[in-house]
Amino acid sequence: MGRIATTIELAKASWSVLKADKELVALPVMSGIASVVVALTFLIPTGFLRGAESVGTLEYILLAALYLAMAFITIFFNTALVYAANERLSGGDPTIGSAISGASKHLPQIFVWAAISATVSVILKSLQERAGILGRIVIGIVGLAWTLITFLVIPVFVIENVGVREALSRSGNLFKKTWGENVAAQVGFGLLGFLASLPFILIAVGSLSSGTGALAAAGVVIAVVGLVAVSVILAALNAIFQTALYHYASSGSVPGGYFNNDNFAHAFVPRRR
Repeated sequence: MGRIATTIELAKASWSVLKADKELVALPVMSGIASVVVALTFLIPTGFLRGAESVGTLEYILLAALYLAMAFITIFFNTALVYAANERLSGGDPTIGSAISGASKHLPQIFVWAAISATVSVILKSLQERAGILGRIVIGIVGLAWTLITFLVIPVFVIENVGVREALSRSGNLFKKTWGENVAAQVGFGLLGFLASLPFILIAVGSLSSGTGALAAAGVVIAVVGLVAVSVILAALNAIFQTALYHYASSGSVPGGYFNNDNFAHAFVPRRR
């Protein structure tokens, strides 16, 4: 129960930062819209929406470019969120414009990190498709480890203004130093996201099983809007949490007065040996 309570307190602290800059939820929305536009731009001309028989070598090259473009968009807007969160924690008053401008200063790092992330994602997915059940479990664990070790890459290159190579090294060191093998907070955030999404999932299931056309359509619309809202808010909270965790991992405290440092100390206890 102590871990759960700590996670709730960290989520509440992240929410308090978001409330101070509510307009920043527009950044995940912009990321989603940009991703859809880019995906359609690539997929419609290449034939992926028309059927596999029309797909050739050029189309697969374009698909690889799509992976890179999608990763770039996601990381760019995550960088903007981290920049804004750091500005707020440092006593500033961020805006959407300042967040995007801040992310634009790190375009080289964003592009390199997008290329690395997209490549790792494709490799892991390809290996999982070819592996048996045990292999898929092992590859899933490798993917989880990669996610945890690289969790602070964006805050590192945003705040310390270093290259991706050094950011990867720093992120790994901060992970080992502060988290040990305890990932309770990330698991807790995932659980909170699931609980927040559950009512909308139930609405969608109930509406579709009702059999009434108008009622089903209304229920699905409500569910989709709700799930999108949960996804957008969680993306913003996650960026705020990343930024706060970076500060705690690197200096032992989080500026701004929004977070209780004791909560981080309780959440990220190194493994006993």
